[in-house]
Amino acid sequence: MRYLASHERAVRGTFDFPIALYYVDSTHPRYEMPFHWHMEHELISVLQGTLHLSVNGEAVTLCAGDGIFIEEGSIHGGFPENCIYECIVFDLERFLPMASKCGQSLQGVRAGGARLEGYLPAESKAAHILRRLFEAMECEALGYEFTTTGLLWELLDEIMAHHLHTADGAQTLRQARQTEAVKKVLRCIRSDYAEPLTLEMLATHANLDPKYLCRMFRRVTGRTPIGYLNYYRIECAAELLCLGNESVTDIALQCGFGDVSYFSRVFRRLKNETPSEYRRAHKQ
Repeated sequence: MRYLASHERAVRGTFDFPIALYYVDSTHPRYEMPFHWHMEHELISVLQGTLHLSVNGEAVTLCAGDGIFIEEGSIHGGFPENCIYECIVFDLERFLPMASKCGQSLQGVRAGGARLEGYLPAESKAAHILRRLFEAMECEALGYEFTTTGLLWELLDEIMAHHLHTADGAQTLRQARQTEAVKKVLRCIRSDYAEPLTLEMLATHANLDPKYLCRMFRRVTGRTPIGYLNYYRIECAAELLCLGNESVTDIALQCGFGDVSYFSRVFRRLKNETPSEYRRAHKQ
């Protein structure tokens, strides 16, 4: 399975229960979280270690017991530090019917500019509800669908009652255009990372000046477009090293590196191991 190839529109769970749980530790091919977005909401809970996140350019550090609620469409990514974390991704509008009284109340809050996005500290009641929600999804005991649905409503109530969400989610026209431009570049990198992309090509794709794109892209991701391209290529290569038997040379070429020596240098700089060492340590 190519984890990094999954699209932001991937279906989560089943049609009548659109929610999915992911457990991520250092053995997971997608241990690090490349920047992405999806049309569902996401809950993240850290079990141990530290998870350094960026959500729409805002840095958030999560420690053991902490959680975060991420709104649909938000650009987010990050890197773990001796970390194990879990994610629940769900379609809010299909999962919690908006025709209900509770759904109408939620729509009213969001219509006022609120975004269901916020940090849930470990000691908070919201984080406690979040842990119960993850436990219900993990165990799948008889009737867990009812438990999951109830805990989601309870969590939403706690978030809104104590203003743990982002109060003003209204974006200016300029901010909306910048977000869409970054998404265009991320899409291009994800689909064409094996091609010989240049900064000028990425800027043309986003219809922006290269220098302006660099500033804006760094604000959101912490990297330049080319720096992020190389990072993404290395993540794809690391996945192939874990899951396949192809040679290091073949993997380098598949991931857009025409020079195997350069690939090895970049890989070592980002992973602190050579490709061969990484394969021996992480191959599944």
